[in-house]
Amino acid sequence: MTSEETPQPLPATTGPSRHAQRLLARVRAFDARRPWVWDATVTLTWTVAALVDAAGGWRTTAVDPSVPVWLVVTLSLALSVPLYWRRRHPTAVLAVMACATLVGDASGAFLQSAYLQMVPVFHIALSRPPRALLWALALILPPLVTGAVRFPSGAVDQHVVPALWAYALAALLGIAVRSRRDERAHEVRLAATAERARIAREMHDIIGHNLAVITGLADGGRYAAAKNPERAAQALEAIGTTSRQALAELRRLLSVLHEEGDEGDRSDEPAARAPQPALTDLERLITGVRKAGLPVRAELSPPGPAPLSAGAQLTVYRVLQEALTNTLKHAGPGATASVRLSYGPGALEMVVTDTGTRSTAPGLGHGITGMRERAARYDGTLETGPLSTGGWRVALRIPLEDPPS
Repeated sequence: MTSEETPQPLPATTGPSRHAQRLLARVRAFDARRPWVWDATVTLTWTVAALVDAAGGWRTTAVDPSVPVWLVVTLSLALSVPLYWRRRHPTAVLAVMACATLVGDASGAFLQSAYLQMVPVFHIALSRPPRALLWALALILPPLVTGAVRFPSGAVDQHVVPALWAYALAALLGIAVRSRRDERAHEVRLAATAERARIAREMHDIIGHNLAVITGLADGGRYAAAKNPERAAQALEAIGTTSRQALAELRRLLSVLHEEGDEGDRSDEPAARAPQPALTDLERLITGVRKAGLPVRAELSPPGPAPLSAGAQLTVYRVLQEALTNTLKHAGPGATASVRLSYGPGALEMVVTDTGTRSTAPGLGHGITGMRERAARYDGTLETGPLSTGGWRVALRIPLEDPPS
C-alpha cells in the first residue's frame, strides 16, 4: 500500500513468521494448481502404512488372528486407496471405507487401518454442512456394532469407545479449521471493504476538488476571452496544471491496486512513488483555489515541535480540500473563504469559514461524512455548520503525536 492512512486490520509480521507465511502461501498455491500431487502423496503414504500393518502387525489387535492374509491385504487397500478422492468426495470415500471396516470387524480382523476413516470425517467437517457429520456417524456405527455383537469380550472398551473418541476429535478438528478459515475469509472481506471505502473517499476528494477548480477556471477564462486574451491563456494554463496534478494523484491512488513486486508496466512509477500530500502542500492547494476565482485568506502556522504523522497530515489536507471545494460549489458568487491553521495545547486546529449563502448544507453525500471518518481515524474531531452571520464553518482538531523518547 502506498497511502499512509491505509487501515491496518492485522499486525504486521516480521522475521521467521513472515517467511513461514510466505512458504505456506506458496505451498497452498502449488496445491491449488496441482492438487493431485498432495493427494497422491497422502494416499501413497497411508497405503504403505496399511500394507506394512497387513504384513503381520494387525494380529496385535485382531480377535481372530486366523483371518486370511489376502483378505487383510484387500481390506487394507480398500481403507487406504480411496483417500485419493477424500477432498472432492469425502462422504463417498467414507462409505467405501466403512464397508471395508464392516467386513473386517465381522471377520474379527479389527484392522488398525480402520482409523483412516477419520481422514474423510475431517474433510466432511471441513467442507460439508454440519448435518453431514450425522451421516458420517451413521456410516461409522454399523461396523462398530457388528464387531461388538460378534465378539463382545472387551470390544466396547477396546474398540467402540476409542473409535467414537477418534470420530469426535476428527470432527472437532475439522470444525475448528473451518471456523478459522471462515474467520480469515471474513477478515479479508472486511479489509477489502475498508480499502474500497478508502479509495472511494480519495477519488471523491481528488476528482471533486479538481473538477470544481477546473470549472471555476473555465468560467473565468470564458469571460476573460473577450476582453483579456492573456488572462484567458493563463486560465487555460492553470486548467492544464490542475488536470495534470489530478491525474498524478489518481495514478498514485490507483497504484495501491497493483500487487507488490508486479513486474508489469512501470510508466506510472514516478506518480506511484511520489509522497502523499502533506501540510507543506496546503499553500499550493490554496493557490489553486484562488486561481479558480475564490478569494482565500490564509493564516498557516509553521509545523510545531511534535509534527503529525504522514497519514494525519493527509487528513488535514483532504479536509481543507473538501471544505474549499464545497465553498466553490455551494457558496455562490462573490463568496470569500478564510483558513486558519494553528497549534494549540497538544493539538493541531484548523478552521475554514466562508461568506457564501447556501439554501442547503454542502456535502450531503460523502463529503462531510468522509471528513469526519478521516478525523476520527486519528482521534480527531470535526465540527461543521452554518455561521450566525451567514456562511459556513468547518473546524478540525487533531491531537499531536508524542515525540519519540
